[in-house]
Amino acid sequence: MKNVLLVTFLLLSLASCKHEEKNEKLIGTIAEKAMVVSAREEASRIGVEILKKGGNAFDAMIATELALAVAHPFAGNLGGGGFMVYRKADGAIGALDYREKAPLAAYKDMYLDEAGNIVPGKSTLGGMAIGVPGTVAGVFAVHEKFGTLSAQEIIQPVIDLARQGVVVTQHQEGQLKKYRAQFIKANKDSILFAYNWKENDVIFYKNLANTLERIQKNGRDEFYKGETAKKIVQFIQENDGIITMEDLEKYEVKWRDPITFSYDNLRIIS
Repeated sequence: MKNVLLVTFLLLSLASCKHEEKNEKLIGTIAEKAMVVSAREEASRIGVEILKKGGNAFDAMIATELALAVAHPFAGNLGGGGFMVYRKADGAIGALDYREKAPLAAYKDMYLDEAGNIVPGKSTLGGMAIGVPGTVAGVFAVHEKFGTLSAQEIIQPVIDLARQGVVVTQHQEGQLKKYRAQFIKANKDSILFAYNWKENDVIFYKNLANTLERIQKNGRDEFYKGETAKKIVQFIQENDGIITMEDLEKYEVKWRDPITFSYDNLRIIS
């Protein structure tokens, strides 16, 4: 199980690494057993710790995906979705589509006015811009099919990270500053990102930790049928969105066959 290649919003690879020839220049990082790569060190470290506990690459993918929701929301999230592409040690390949879906009440012209013109911002900001999220369904589908450690054990370090806080990087400061006005417009002052965060500040995600604890305790259904689902629907509808409890309850991931092709003597799995 440990010779696996996984690609989602993050890149997680677990492969035996051959020793390079002495006359070949080494570039980058070489690992003997496993490697986790993501947009934030905190998330990658959590993935590695899951491997050290005896988890497989799929367990590490789940932990890293969820940790990015804390450490780098621009790359990871609970309210969005993603893809996973994998290759197992025996050569078996597969893909999981857990992208967001349109609400059941969506219709062709819902972003147009009566004259047929596009309503500025309606599809990009606010309740109508939101799709039915798939991330939580995705990670639980992966765990059900391939996981080895318990979901509780995988999620706990992510909860700990949210409570311990995450340091704002220079790059993140720029991102938060760039979108701050939009955060406030969509969420009023109820969002942590309404604050003018600076590099080296520490953001503590108490509410996110509480949400993760409910998911840890109650599983997938917490996000799609439980208290968290009700909070999501209430917020979206208060902001003119059309997502309902039925939308969340009916969300399903899709297992797909990857696209494969050859390029430069390589087999590409996408």
